[in-house]
Amino acid sequence: MTIHWCGTGLSSVPGLRRLISAGLPVTVWNRTVEKAQAAVGDIATDIRPYAPEALAPALAPGDVVVSMLPADQHVALARMCIDHAAHFVSSSYIAPEMAALDPDARMAGVALVNEVGLDPGIDHLMAHDLVEDYRRSPACQPGNVLSFTSYCGGVPKVSNAFRYKFSWSPLGVLKALRSPSCSIRHFSELRVARPWDAITRYDAPLPVPESFEVYPNRDSLPFVQQYRFDPTWRLKDFVRGTIRLNGWAEAWAPVFAEIERLDGPAGEARLREMADQFWRDNAYAEGEPDRVVLFVSLKAEAEGVTVWHKTWALDAWGDARGSAMGRLVSVPVSLAVQAVLMREIPAGVHAAPHDARLLARWLEKVAGQAQYMAKADHCA
Repeated sequence: MTIHWCGTGLSSVPGLRRLISAGLPVTVWNRTVEKAQAAVGDIATDIRPYAPEALAPALAPGDVVVSMLPADQHVALARMCIDHAAHFVSSSYIAPEMAALDPDARMAGVALVNEVGLDPGIDHLMAHDLVEDYRRSPACQPGNVLSFTSYCGGVPKVSNAFRYKFSWSPLGVLKALRSPSCSIRHFSELRVARPWDAITRYDAPLPVPESFEVYPNRDSLPFVQQYRFDPTWRLKDFVRGTIRLNGWAEAWAPVFAEIERLDGPAGEARLREMADQFWRDNAYAEGEPDRVVLFVSLKAEAEGVTVWHKTWALDAWGDARGSAMGRLVSVPVSLAVQAVLMREIPAGVHAAPHDARLLARWLEKVAGQAQYMAKADHCA
């Protein structure tokens, strides 16, 4: 059994080092061997130049392929895993093409595990925990009205004029701003073409009170079922979104205005120019601490009175262990790899687990990667 870890970018190293340090057999694959050597060469004994045609003959039944490569490469790698009776793990969202591999994965007896990073990943764990906590509570009664919110984001530890710094591709950030979202607000579907049309204030339950700007992203609705909400529960709000520092919307107003005008090939070219400029002007400097904040909340009301309300809060920043983003994306990935090897995740296509034993273990490990993580009971 070998773990084939593909990609040693900014969000990969802490989880990779964790697996190697645990004594597991790991082969590190990276397009640039020198970069992988710089990242883990002090402890890795097997580093190879990555190419799909080189990885395929190295796979054996029972191996695990970890893809920290761009998301558009995941499906092809997952198919390769099925062909070689190997498992697959990534931190990315489950694309429809990945979901379609479920029957073949089950037939081959392999697990294709995705959405086990930060967001998606840790947010899923917290949501599953809250839903099961509420379900077991005496407050869980027919007729209650439920509100769910999940906000996550990477923000500068030390604020700048732009109210943001890039720990990953600025192009990805800009493209996300052009994506519509769908959520539930006040019992109705809220569809928003551009995030800046739905920015609201969020008061975070941190030891030192702090407010942020938040907005919905992607399509939240499929996660109602993924988080195992009972179909009979009445949903007032259900929002998965992004969190930013106060002042972000004002600082980015010129960016929003330009993005809205872009169209066609020329618009795509301009988007890449903007991304390159942002990377030059607003990337993290060597050793500069980043910050990650995540808040997942579930509230139940009966006749307008709150009867149950709990929130997971996480606040982490870069330190001697590396960036907060790197730890919180890659350490859950490493936990998923270990769970696959221990046969704790069955064959098929899966997102972050809802199994109570795995939830408790993973959340405990995640807490060790953050400077602050707590579950608050607002009704206590």
